[in-house]
Amino acid sequence: MTRLRRVFTHFLIAMALAAALVPWAQAQSDPLPSWNDGAAKARILEFVRAVTVAGTPTFVPPAERIAVFDNDGTLWSEQPAYFQLLFALDRIKALAPKHPEWKTKQPFKAALEGDMKALAASGEHGLLELVMATHAGNTTQEFESIVKDWLATARHPRFKRPYIELVYQPMLELLAHLRSNGFKTFIVSGGGIEFMRPWVEKVYGVPPEQVVGSSIKVKYEVREGKPALVRLPAINFIDDKAGKPVGIHYHIGRRPIAAFGNSDGDFQMLEWTTSGPGARLGLIVHHTDAEREYAYDRKSHIGRLNRGLDEAGQRRWTVVDMKRDWKRIYPAPQ
Repeated sequence: MTRLRRVFTHFLIAMALAAALVPWAQAQSDPLPSWNDGAAKARILEFVRAVTVAGTPTFVPPAERIAVFDNDGTLWSEQPAYFQLLFALDRIKALAPKHPEWKTKQPFKAALEGDMKALAASGEHGLLELVMATHAGNTTQEFESIVKDWLATARHPRFKRPYIELVYQPMLELLAHLRSNGFKTFIVSGGGIEFMRPWVEKVYGVPPEQVVGSSIKVKYEVREGKPALVRLPAINFIDDKAGKPVGIHYHIGRRPIAAFGNSDGDFQMLEWTTSGPGARLGLIVHHTDAEREYAYDRKSHIGRLNRGLDEAGQRRWTVVDMKRDWKRIYPAPQ
């Protein structure tokens, strides 16, 4: 009887351990743990399975598994202003002692005074003036150091965290899941290509050669006996809206099979991607969580999402509701 009792006790312990390990095993097998179960998560997992199972009609060879991601509002936050614009404003303040004329000249006056309304009124031309004044004149190496130094010290006005901590945990998991299934992931952003390249590999796992973005002209010259690439105050390429498919063509040379964005600035990229043959995935991040992040869409001055919301259904694009679909927004503080 004692032996039977001992065997039975061991059996109960084994059963209890197995039951306790089930949730852990399920968590370990879930590649998107920060996503709530729902249509968006299911669509992503279904798409990845469809294109990676050899011998099926929807299989896509690894070389053709290209996924493109917008950055602002898709991989990290973009409110209350694009982070690169906030970088430019800080640069204006740092450079102001060398430019006393900025105190009375717009849009520099507005930038120095923090007058965002006047800054917005200056329009695209005014913003380009700021970018040219703060992003040109130095070498590419000097600019990379300036960007890294700013990211190491600057803090978001609301969350008081470094900007590179305000990346979306669910999207980090999505990037990793795609790469583990043979995808090559690219950033295709309206932001500056040389603003992003210094940090995206560390933060997103995307190497600098897989970044497509807006750019200013660069010239080769010899400075103090050493070759250098010097950034010029002239626009080279704007990688936004209809420019995104063009940028993809120039830099990647293949049509993606998956595209991820959050605004109407990404519409043409999603349209170009999902209009190709075979299995395709288009996904829009919809900002609906005012408590954990921000809530905005049709009327926002940043990341406006209007046409994309209207046409997502008929184009079979997946719309992610941040409040409903994401368990968490940001990674844990460092």
